[in-house]
Amino acid sequence: MPNTPLKRCALLASILGSGIVFLDSTIVNVALPAIRSSLKGGLAEQQWVVEAYLLTLSSLLLIGGSLGDLFGRRRIFSIGLIGFGICSALCAIAPSGGFLIAARGVQGIAGAMLVPSTLALLMDTFPEDERAGAIGSWTAWTGIATVVGPLGGGALVQAASWRWIFAINLVPVVVTLVLLTRLPQDKRTPGHVDIVGAVLCATGLGGPVFALIEQPTYGWTDARVLIPLIVGVALLVSFLLWERRSPHPMMPLHLFRSRNFSVGNLTTLTLYAGLGVATFFLVLFIQQVGGYTPIKAGLSLLPITIVIFLLSKRFGMLADRVGPHLFMGAGPIVAGLGLLLLARTGADAAYLSTIFPGVVVFGLGMAATVAPLTSTVLGSVEQGHSGLASGVNNAVARIAGLLAIAALGAVVSSSFSSRLGGDLAHRPLTPQTAQVVRADHTRPLVTTTTGVSPANQATVKHALVDASVHSFRIAMGIGAILAILGGIVALAGIENPRRRVPSAECPGGALTGASRDTARTSVPEAAPVPEAVATPG
Repeated sequence: MPNTPLKRCALLASILGSGIVFLDSTIVNVALPAIRSSLKGGLAEQQWVVEAYLLTLSSLLLIGGSLGDLFGRRRIFSIGLIGFGICSALCAIAPSGGFLIAARGVQGIAGAMLVPSTLALLMDTFPEDERAGAIGSWTAWTGIATVVGPLGGGALVQAASWRWIFAINLVPVVVTLVLLTRLPQDKRTPGHVDIVGAVLCATGLGGPVFALIEQPTYGWTDARVLIPLIVGVALLVSFLLWERRSPHPMMPLHLFRSRNFSVGNLTTLTLYAGLGVATFFLVLFIQQVGGYTPIKAGLSLLPITIVIFLLSKRFGMLADRVGPHLFMGAGPIVAGLGLLLLARTGADAAYLSTIFPGVVVFGLGMAATVAPLTSTVLGSVEQGHSGLASGVNNAVARIAGLLAIAALGAVVSSSFSSRLGGDLAHRPLTPQTAQVVRADHTRPLVTTTTGVSPANQATVKHALVDASVHSFRIAMGIGAILAILGGIVALAGIENPRRRVPSAECPGGALTGASRDTARTSVPEAAPVPEAVATPG
């Protein structure tokens, strides 16, 4: 039986290790405008800084637990930490956008190795009667990263440089590695790693994501867009066929035979797509168009975290008594109404009258949904598969943000370019201004007029602001439709279970610090992990 200092060491190492992964999901959004300015990129590059990380993290998360089984939790945990630290250092010194994106992709791989091992380490260290408390503490403290990320990131960007948001990771990495040396040797269990499934999933997701992000630059008919899209879709179909026949699949498709499991994950997909849209595009818009500082942008989404933290447990308890059907239906609809409120935001980006009501209503909808959603997903499968079910649900939540940011980025770029062209179509522009405007067509949500002739300054400025507001509101509107669609799907498909399922306090993929009784799951490596409120993923 491990002694108390050993338990504390394992808990602290798990919290710090997971915390940096979640921190890097939340902290980067407020730094995107600074990164864009420093590395001279556009919206596509900003998307890739987020998407490269989410792509590898979400597609390989389920594999990370299998690696811990085969080679030992502490060993995989340490390898993931070292890789994460090295990639953080590379991100901090990135000389170009392409270099930063590549480092972020590898950083996501390291995170996928790291996170499942933290939960497994707690399960190995704590006796059964103490696991709920330990994992509840893990969830609560790692959830704090959702608050610290935007605020700390904004402060670092404003006071120093965006590079510090990555360099700061080296401190917890070193501390966690020291803590791991004090833990006993690894325990290994027999298992298999679905390498083929992992490769098909990662490359299959990567193709459509690449096509959606690059489409505004090259167009749908360009081979650089069309080929990745077709190949990616084919690989995703191959992934499903492989998982159906594989003796050791990373995502067992038989779980989807359960009606509540299938509908619950479909609701997760649409709701978290709306969340990804809100957090990514809102933070960009209020900085690049509304003129918010990085710190103020980080603070703007704080009410979502607070509302979920305070209310998700209460909604979970209510759903436990009366059933999840109503909460899973009404919650996403309320969240969608919050996004519609955010769609009112204009160039002045007035916080108290437009942004604050929207984020509060959105947070209320999320709080009403997340705990009942997780209880439904876990309760819809056999007890021995509950951990795997939660892992699948967490992966779905991350993939939702990944695809939503890519798809809505294409919509934003297209609507921005169309509106800008319409506004300036019949305006007399100097040749110098016309050249600048042509470049601006591929850089949405930007209102700077550098290089524009003085005679055209006011005209171009007004057109850029109008096009930015127009495209942002379209993005929020589509995000709202996605969230509301999730509620409609849940109302039509979710059935209240005959037997009461133990209520989860924090959902798979939920962005909150509320604790969750993960100890009821029997496959800890696949247990869901908190996802940052301020990021897609």
